[in-house]
Amino acid sequence: MRRPVTALNRNHYFVIGLLLGLLLSWHIPQDIWEEECPEEAAENLLIERFGQEFEPHLNLINKPLAAKKPVKNVIRPRYYSSELGIREKLFIGVMTSQEHINTFATAFNRTTAHLVNKIKFFIYADSVKTNYKLKNIVGFTDTRESRRPFHVIKYIADNYLDEYDYFLLVPDTVYVDARKLVKLLYHMSITFDLYMGGARIGLDPPGGSASVDGQSNEPPANEEQAPGASDRNYCSLEAGILLSSSVIRKMRNNLERCVRIGSTSDHSVNIGRCVKYASRVAGCQESFQGMRQFSYALDAPGRRHREFSELAKEEAFRNASTVYPVQTPEDFYRLHAYYSKHHLEKVQERGYALEQKSYRIANGSISNKILEIRWPLGMPPPSAPETRHDILTWQLLNGTHSFLPNGNAEHALAPLTRIEAQDFAKVLEIALQYAALKHPRLSYHSLHSAYRKFDATRGMDYQLHLNLQEGSGRSRRLVVKSFEVVKPLGRVEVVPSPYVTESTRIAILVPAFEHQVPDALLFVEQYERICMQNQDNTFLLLIFMYRLDSPSKGDEDPFKALKTLALDLSSKYKTDGSRIAWVSIRLPEQLSDPVDPQGWLLHASMYGPRQLLSLVVADLALPKLGLESLVLLATPGMIFKADFLNRVRMNTIQGFQVYAPIGFQMYPCRWAQFCRECDTCDVSQSSGYFDRHNHDVIAFYSRDYVQARKLLHPQGLPIIRSDLDIDQLMLQPGEETRPPGVESILDMFVAAQHSVHILRGVEPNLRFGQNVRNHLARGGTLPQSVPDSCGREQCIHLASRKQIGDAIIRYEDKSILHK
Repeated sequence: MRRPVTALNRNHYFVIGLLLGLLLSWHIPQDIWEEECPEEAAENLLIERFGQEFEPHLNLINKPLAAKKPVKNVIRPRYYSSELGIREKLFIGVMTSQEHINTFATAFNRTTAHLVNKIKFFIYADSVKTNYKLKNIVGFTDTRESRRPFHVIKYIADNYLDEYDYFLLVPDTVYVDARKLVKLLYHMSITFDLYMGGARIGLDPPGGSASVDGQSNEPPANEEQAPGASDRNYCSLEAGILLSSSVIRKMRNNLERCVRIGSTSDHSVNIGRCVKYASRVAGCQESFQGMRQFSYALDAPGRRHREFSELAKEEAFRNASTVYPVQTPEDFYRLHAYYSKHHLEKVQERGYALEQKSYRIANGSISNKILEIRWPLGMPPPSAPETRHDILTWQLLNGTHSFLPNGNAEHALAPLTRIEAQDFAKVLEIALQYAALKHPRLSYHSLHSAYRKFDATRGMDYQLHLNLQEGSGRSRRLVVKSFEVVKPLGRVEVVPSPYVTESTRIAILVPAFEHQVPDALLFVEQYERICMQNQDNTFLLLIFMYRLDSPSKGDEDPFKALKTLALDLSSKYKTDGSRIAWVSIRLPEQLSDPVDPQGWLLHASMYGPRQLLSLVVADLALPKLGLESLVLLATPGMIFKADFLNRVRMNTIQGFQVYAPIGFQMYPCRWAQFCRECDTCDVSQSSGYFDRHNHDVIAFYSRDYVQARKLLHPQGLPIIRSDLDIDQLMLQPGEETRPPGVESILDMFVAAQHSVHILRGVEPNLRFGQNVRNHLARGGTLPQSVPDSCGREQCIHLASRKQIGDAIIRYEDKSILHK
């Protein structure tokens, strides 16, 4: 049965749509679709106006046009802190007087300056002296007392407003516990106005004293009050006023009004009125954001004439960040000692609590590699050596000597220096104190043995083995207990040094004996190649040391070849400003004996056994140079590069530092047959060694040398002013009165205890031993035995221990020899 069709299917929809489309296309007019293109319309419009032959032309005059507002380059500040607005925390301004500069102000500076970011002292400048030891002094010419705090505010706002967060104004009779105050400031937000200090309610009666710490001493109603007595709730300047940078900025913007309303002679009232008017702060804030600054008044009733040891027992004294008024400069140092001790005890308590907490957390259940709990707590572990050559060895000690010092076998035994002996005695004392607490029934008998090891990343480690006595009488017996003591490294700081450049002119001094003329000729040729041809800013001064009977003129002059070469090179490079000069020294009779060149070459020093002659060379040559010259004392047998001269310029600082490089001594490979000669190769253990006992090459400024020589002149080291004075310095053994251990210029700087530092460091671009190689190349030889005057340290090494050991084994084992 068919179902009736009740709806349209798809075909019906298609047919209906087609019919509707045909009907619409038939009735819609044709011109509705014929619209003209905009481009064609514009072209037709141009043809109607200008004709059929119109051609467009581009106008390129004054095009492209420059931007009306040129783009500015963004100039960024030098430091991130300036760009991010990061400021230092605290600035202290001290109001003092000229009479108190060398007393109260100096004591304030010594106890506080090293703990805060900046400190300035403000005085009147009506008759300012210039010989004050303090350098951070600011003077005001306006001597009106009521204007003084406003001058301070203006100076701070003009110079330091954008560099510090908080400013503390105090008189010079206030001791400031800077550690506690800075810690307090780090817990407060800088986004709010701060006017903090000891609250002062009203003014004191005439002849009375200020009341601080919230206690009011109101004058009786029937007494006459000073101007401003109706003012309330101001911070007392006698205890110190703490202001934020935002308050200082508002005070500067309203400074004229502050000067008019601050007409009293009380600085606390004048500052308080200005703060209230400028910043709308209600009054002195004794607490802010839960933090409170405490002040301690020494002149309060019941506190006068009491010792600091009694006051230190009070909780108010220990919590105070300012103490006032201090009566004498010595009280500053006493207060600083008490508060420093208090802070040290707090640090030790926190460290002990942290250590115990760490041990409780570990509890033996977690691996120490994960927790990294070490002893002492917070110290890095001993450094792990990368190779066997980097192993740090323990050094055996007793109370007076060290065994195998410096980690080598050159000396089996050496006495402890004074500082080492004091250090060891202090370590032993600490170990005995700990032993008495740990083992109260045992008493100290003697030192069994001790070891020490220095680790540059950790500090000095000691291992002490003590003989402790147990019992008494016949039942007495010795027990060995071991203790470990560590002296950790303190805070590592970069030593500030003056600014230096690589453009300083170097005066190179090269002394030469008569038998060293061939080496000096080669040195001058090397100097021409490295310095004169490259126009390096240097000057060469040759020092000729004649024997007593040697001629100094004519063809028989032993230094004639050197003089001729110096004159030729000076004229050749005259336009470049490079020249070579010389100075002649006539040695006394005792130093004019003939010299064996072969035996002389075995000495590490070019002066042989007469190293004191380096002082003679410097004394007689420096007057030719001047006091401001940078001097490099060299040797004719050394090889150097231009980088070495730049390092001399950077490491030698006038009035600050002397540079004594440790050169690389090359082995005489051609004569010893243990190695191969290579002048261009890098330094290696098989080709030579760094000779720390050779002090011939040293760089210094003339003024520093003269000052050091003057310090030792009264001690028996006379200054040589002419050739006739050399005998006074070169006395026979047993006759000299000079300071012990002074054999060279480096020893002279050490013995003088001059204020300049002495920098020693290995220098791979400075090499010794070329004179020995030149002597062997000319057909010479070396003696078979070491001269008597050449000790173990003053004599050059022919090869390394490994090379000599291999040679001995090959010589003894003939089977190896024939292989």
